[in-house]
Amino acid sequence: MAKGNILVAEDDAVLRSLYVKKFTASGFTVRTASDGEETVREIQRLAPDILLLDLYMPKMDGFQVMEQFPRGKRAFPIVLLTNFDQTDFKVRAGELGGDDYFVKKDMTIRSLLEMVEKLLKKN
Repeated sequence: MAKGNILVAEDDAVLRSLYVKKFTASGFTVRTASDGEETVREIQRLAPDILLLDLYMPKMDGFQVMEQFPRGKRAFPIVLLTNFDQTDFKVRAGELGGDDYFVKKDMTIRSLLEMVEKLLKKN
């Protein structure tokens, strides 16, 4: 039985593939999107148990995606994926209902997996 349904919204194909491998090997069902518009369509098609959302993507950025699914109108947590550990980004993510913030260059995939498992247990 799968641990949960994860939607990975990441425009970098190498990172997207890495996330799919790691989360699939850990027992999750993983779907992907490579831009903001595709992310919105995937959520509308089937809401994930958790969304891993890159902030910088083509067509719509992560903040614009979050505006489409405010905290009170969605049942899934969102982990923001970014290369930038900027306070203003964290504040904006929090205002839009982000549940956690993953800085790709400073953290490991293992720590992302732990973050996801913790959020899913909480929800």
